[in-house]
Amino acid sequence: MTLIRLMLPASILLLASGLAAAEETRKEIPAGATVNNIVLDKHDVFDIDDARENNALYRLVNKLHIITKDRTIVKQLLLEPGDLYSPRLTEESARILRSRSYFNDATVEAVDNKDGTVDLKVTTRDFWTLKPGFTVSRAGGENKIGVDLEEINLLGYGQSIRFGRDEDVDRTSEAFEFRDPHIAGTRMDGRLEISDNSDGDLTSASLIRPFYALDSRWSMGGTSFDNDSRTAFYSLGEEQAEYRRQQQLFSAFGGWSKGLKNGWVRRYRAGVVHDDNVFSTVEDGEFPALIPEDRRLVYPFASIEIVEDDYETTQNKEQIGRTEDFFMGQRFTASLGYSSEEFDADRDAVLYSSTYSRGFGSLNSKALLVDAWASGRLENGDTKNALFRVRGRYYNQQTDKRMFYATVDGVAGHALDLDTVVDLGGDTGLRGYPLRYQTGESKLLITIEQRYFTDWYPFRLFRIGGAVFAAVGRVWVDNAVGEDR
Repeated sequence: MTLIRLMLPASILLLASGLAAAEETRKEIPAGATVNNIVLDKHDVFDIDDARENNALYRLVNKLHIITKDRTIVKQLLLEPGDLYSPRLTEESARILRSRSYFNDATVEAVDNKDGTVDLKVTTRDFWTLKPGFTVSRAGGENKIGVDLEEINLLGYGQSIRFGRDEDVDRTSEAFEFRDPHIAGTRMDGRLEISDNSDGDLTSASLIRPFYALDSRWSMGGTSFDNDSRTAFYSLGEEQAEYRRQQQLFSAFGGWSKGLKNGWVRRYRAGVVHDDNVFSTVEDGEFPALIPEDRRLVYPFASIEIVEDDYETTQNKEQIGRTEDFFMGQRFTASLGYSSEEFDADRDAVLYSSTYSRGFGSLNSKALLVDAWASGRLENGDTKNALFRVRGRYYNQQTDKRMFYATVDGVAGHALDLDTVVDLGGDTGLRGYPLRYQTGESKLLITIEQRYFTDWYPFRLFRIGGAVFAAVGRVWVDNAVGEDR
């Protein structure tokens, strides 16, 4: 299957990062300097000092927009007055700020006071964060309609809230979502989602203190997920069978670390998981029933994560004009759990998972990013629901305006649970084909793109770029409805 067509993505312009100037400033700062003050240089959605953005409409937008509060910015920094100045923590603070979707761009640089102290100048530019709208999209031959009211920086405090109604091929959903990544000014991240769906209900909640920085020493949290939904099996993009799934998932964990040592971080976690899945026929169903086996896993687990401190800052890779931070080092995770009937599980099983990622080269010229995942269960000496996935992403920055991009994504499965079959179609990267065009246990997807970036900046609102792409993919092994691929 091969398809070539024109794609024209667009994104909001972000300011240049000014990293070169900041780096030059850092070289002049003497060792042992301390942080004297935090200086915030906050910019609104539009730059009224720029004649091209100084008009009545853009001034009104700025007036209506609530700019990010000082406390929202300061509490995310890894340095405060009185701390010993650290170029690494300065760069990491900037990465944390840039990861927030309510910022157009963010930089943090040190200004030498010539008295053994430095001021940290934090420069940010806000997005317009209130997003009311009506959307219609089409992918894989199916339409999706949505009506949303979303605010991703509520009153300037970094919280997000969303009310929405979505209708797609699977269900009609009315949802409420809320997130506060800094509850009561702490590092606790709280999330809540409640959804009333045409095929059931969903409630999801979590409260987690993450490893928010490389040198974080502890983490903890818990999640709760309760979902009742209908799922269909597909063949060549058409529904062939269906089932109902009721899932209740609860987990809690704690984590600890000695922090960043010699450029590496080791993190350890331990916790418990209760994952109960009950499958049944769909009431008044339209298609034949194909019911997965019920599964209740209750297990303690332990995991390790090893991370190398290696990031690269660039632009014009995934988003036009935006300062982007890519992880280029090595990251390895491994987790092991044991589910037992003594814990009220329905089986004895060893659960394992692991990941590995690494970057090669430089994104400013040529780079290859590799990711690998493996997971599964061991039951009575047999391997169940085993998945192994490898993905490679290749970037070749030919000029400032042109980039070649390619991906190879392969998945190998063995003895998969019926509810975790592998899909390939318009919703999983094979653009131009129906959703879930093929299903099975293993797949391969290859895509290539020639991307183009322009200086076209209509109405000072968004940048324009384009891409020509081709995609080819295939699924192997008998699928759920018995067709050999």
